[in-house]
Order: sequence, then structure tokens, then C-alpha cells
Amino acid sequence: MRLAVVGSINTDMTVTAERIPLKGETLMGSSLSYIPGGKGANQAVAMAKLGAAVEMFGCVGDDSNGEKMLENLKAVGVGTEHIPILKGVPTGIAMITVGDNDNTIIVVPGANGKVDRAYIDSIKSELEKFDMVVLQHEIPLETVHYVIEFCYEKGIKIVLNPAPAAAVPMEIIDKVTYVTPNEHEAVLIFGDELSTEDLLRKYPEKLVITQGSRGVSTCLKDGRILNIPARKAQVVDTTGAGDTLNGAFSVQIAEGKAIEDALTYANVAASLSTEKFGAQTGMPTAEEVETELKK
Repeated sequence: MRLAVVGSINTDMTVTAERIPLKGETLMGSSLSYIPGGKGANQAVAMAKLGAAVEMFGCVGDDSNGEKMLENLKAVGVGTEHIPILKGVPTGIAMITVGDNDNTIIVVPGANGKVDRAYIDSIKSELEKFDMVVLQHEIPLETVHYVIEFCYEKGIKIVLNPAPAAAVPMEIIDKVTYVTPNEHEAVLIFGDELSTEDLLRKYPEKLVITQGSRGVSTCLKDGRILNIPARKAQVVDTTGAGDTLNGAFSVQIAEGKAIEDALTYANVAASLSTEKFGAQTGMPTAEEVETELKK
């Protein structure tokens, strides 16, 4: 199975502090790091580190950050042949504060904002070669929906991780194979009229809701709610945990695993990722996940 990711490529500018500052408050940071990131690139790297053949589609700027991001993707085995380097446009940046086992993130899109319909038109013939396409919300939403419409017409499986939170038309939800919001994103998309369990039952084995330290939930086709609790972790940095879960889940589904097995695997991978610093640098290998699953 060949997987494609259409999404963002960022440099994460990460500062660590004792805790996340309050509004109007100044704190002293303990370190500043520049780390490869972007939800799209993160998920592609998670897949590659788990042994998948994955191609990244997106844009970077003609700056040192863009050069480093491409080098990093290549180093972990992600295909980069179709990532243009845009002149006069900065590579996307995410400004991240890590403290007290949590984080806050502000994203400046840069070249990610240039992942537009024209770019998608230029890669359509390539996308047709893939068995699954994974998307997020750090490129223009119009582009995300355009890719989904194309993949649906071509019978290509689609995983939509609707983050950062944004409204998604129901006709788009109907066309994706899997949608993986967190609780906040689920409310924004589906409203709060239904309980979480009733909402999951409305979209069996399609809607997967992540719940942070409480794990992940879906509904099986027989109507049973599946709740997979989070593995206890020695948390260092939660950045990229959701991306790790989405990447690992996509790999397992692409390999034909049942959704329960896929989510169990992905949940462990996400937990392991929080025990190291950085989004991509903390992502586990397939061997590490398998070892933990055997415990």
C-alpha cells in the first residue's frame, strides 16, 4: 500500500518553560529549539518511521528552513519529489510553548498557504497512484475539500484529521473514509446535540474521536462503542502526539488491520511519542511500538 500526505511543512520554533504563561504574563524560558514540524509532515514522518512507503505533497519556501525541512523528510524516508520550493515565500513556522506537560501552538502558514487548487491540479496524476491520502487543516480548507472530492471520485481512501479546528461541510464528511477529530473539533463539526456515543454510532468505523489522556473512541459496525484507554506515559512533550496517532492509524488501516487493532497500535505509538522531546524527533519506530505492545 502506498500512502500520500497532502499538507503542511513547518519549522517548529519551540520554547520550554515551567508552565504556559497566562494572558499578559511574561515567563523565563529554559530552552529554544528549531525542530521539523507541520501536521502534514509530522504525519508523513510518523508513517515512514513505522515502515510505510509515503510521499509528501506540499510546499516550502526558498529559505534555510525549507532546505532543512526537505533534508529531514528525505532522511527518514519520506518522498519529496513533488514538493516545490517557492521563491520569495517563507517556509511555514509554528511557534510552540511547552510547559507543565502541555503546549500551545501558533502557526504562521507561509508556503503552506500556497498549497492551492492549481498545485493540486499539477499533482492529480500522481495522487491517482496512491491507495490512501491523508489530509489535515494546515493548508487552505478549499484545497483540502478539493483533494477530498478528487480522491472520492477516484475511489482512493481518505483520512481527514480536521485540525486545527474548522467547520467541515457534511458532504465532505460523507466522502472521507475516516475522520479523526479531537473532542473540541468534533463539537465544531457536528454540534453538541448528540452525546459522544450517539455521534460515534451515527458514523460507525468512520468517526474516530481522540481524547488526549483518556485515549481514543470509535463505534464498531455492530454498534458497540470501542474505548481504548491511553497508555500511561512519562510525559516529556505532547507536541505531535495526535499526528503520531493519525500516522500510525493510517499505516495500520492501509495494511488491512481491523479498526480496533489499528487504534490500539496507534494509541501506543502516540503515547510513546510523548516520552521524547519534539514532534518528529519523538515519534517511535515500528520496533519500539511492537515491543511495547508485547508488554
